[in-house]
Amino acid sequence: MKWAAAGLVAVVSMGFATVASAADGKAVYEKTCVACHAAGVANAPKLGDKAAWAPRTGGGKAALVASVKAGKGAMPPKAGNAALTDEEIGAAVDYMLATVK
Repeated sequence: MKWAAAGLVAVVSMGFATVASAADGKAVYEKTCVACHAAGVANAPKLGDKAAWAPRTGGGKAALVASVKAGKGAMPPKAGNAALTDEEIGAAVDYMLATVK
């Protein structure tokens, strides 16, 4: 019985982690990315602008994450937030891509 309860807790916890990850992408966007991507500063593609994102999405998520990590154009490495983890960058990219699907 104890093992079954522990397994249920693990499954429930994993489900909440998935929900939290989606929220984290939005939180990272709102804390770091919004400064440029909300207004299109220095040609940053605006959140939700399918036409602006179209030429950038062809390489897939991995290419976008690599661009954020290394910096691109006026965007400094890690969007100017050196504390961002790869997971946070990926979550923010996922959040932003979801707005142009």
